[in-house]
Amino acid sequence: QLQLVESGGGLVQTGDSLILSCAAHAGSGRAFSTYTMGWFRQVPGKEREFVAAILGNGRNKFYADSLKGRFTISRDNAKNTLYLQIASLKPEDTAVYYCGAKNFWERHSDQNNYLTWGQGTQVTVSS
Repeated sequence: QLQLVESGGGLVQTGDSLILSCAAHAGSGRAFSTYTMGWFRQVPGKEREFVAAILGNGRNKFYADSLKGRFTISRDNAKNTLYLQIASLKPEDTAVYYCGAKNFWERHSDQNNYLTWGQGTQVTVSS
């Protein structure tokens, strides 16, 4: 089972940029590059919201329509690491950001299709 650890969150100001990382530990199991990876975010009292997903090849990327333009997902399979770059941060971006791993053929925006999750990293944007 893939183990995921997010990092890079913190307290930032409106307009700042941030890069979140998700380090994957595959052990002796299935390689990181065979997983489609996704980023979700969640605020208290709301469901986890899809942000972006990227196929194992690193070339095919998918974004939530409402978030296109400020979010960039990428991965480095040699480093077993997933990234999420967020530009021009807004207070409404405040959330816990989670990374998850899934099989490529399932719908990317459905959190129920993800096989495993990290513990999350808190992003707080002050106005």
